[in-house]
Amino acid sequence: MNLTNISQNKVAGGWHKQVTHESTALNCTMRFALFLPPNASKESPVPVMYWLSGLTCTDENFMQKAGAFNTAAKLGIAIVAPDTSPRGDEVADDDAYDLGKGAGFYLNATQEPWSKHYRMYDYIVKELPLLIEANFPVSNINAISGHSMGGHGALTIGLSNPNSFTSISAFSPICNPTHCPWGQKAFGAYLGQDQESWKAYDATELLKQNPSPLPILVDQGDADNFLHEQLKPESLVNAAKTHNSNLELRIQEGYDHSYYFISSFIEDHLVFHAKHMFK
Repeated sequence: MNLTNISQNKVAGGWHKQVTHESTALNCTMRFALFLPPNASKESPVPVMYWLSGLTCTDENFMQKAGAFNTAAKLGIAIVAPDTSPRGDEVADDDAYDLGKGAGFYLNATQEPWSKHYRMYDYIVKELPLLIEANFPVSNINAISGHSMGGHGALTIGLSNPNSFTSISAFSPICNPTHCPWGQKAFGAYLGQDQESWKAYDATELLKQNPSPLPILVDQGDADNFLHEQLKPESLVNAAKTHNSNLELRIQEGYDHSYYFISSFIEDHLVFHAKHMFK
């Protein structure tokens, strides 16, 4: 697969790169960002934390705002941040911020006009890791994390693919999308009106069905404007108790939904993943 390196900057002794490629899963040109720590080499490939961003974001938000590079460099962890949806003039879109481009919800759409391109689940689970491992000095040891819509994606993808990851973490995730306005709108459009099919992309429903074989860390700010209507972390905690899943929810006093919150605790998440990656 042909990759085009469109930018690179040295940071924290390593390299930040932006790369484009033609995606077969999404039927369009996609861009992702990659941080390689200074110790990454063909002789010593490093593990990867996949970061999934939230509504309206691209591959740039986390890399520019999270302040993760110094910690990732010290720990020897690469970071991959994909875009949040398919892109291009031919890709279906909506005028609202919470549907269409920038709002892929990390699922495989089954309904027109979305199903041709909106297959972010397959892109994250199947296509992107193979591409990264084939072209960069990384191992097949991966963790997954994300924020808001991306926290939802990290939880559902990690829970559904436990052999592909060592650990899961999330900031302010949409924990129960089948019971919140964001999720109901997106799932109805992308997946249709059969609400049973929605449960495959709901972390709360997944934890009700089976225990998580992976450790999960969730941080949530108590000053988050979306906390009660959209995010519903209490539903996730209650579901985790069904099978005694290893889930830690930390409520952080005074923090909101922004990247100020993420930058305050991203070191904890990287250390959490490193503990399991290098176990």
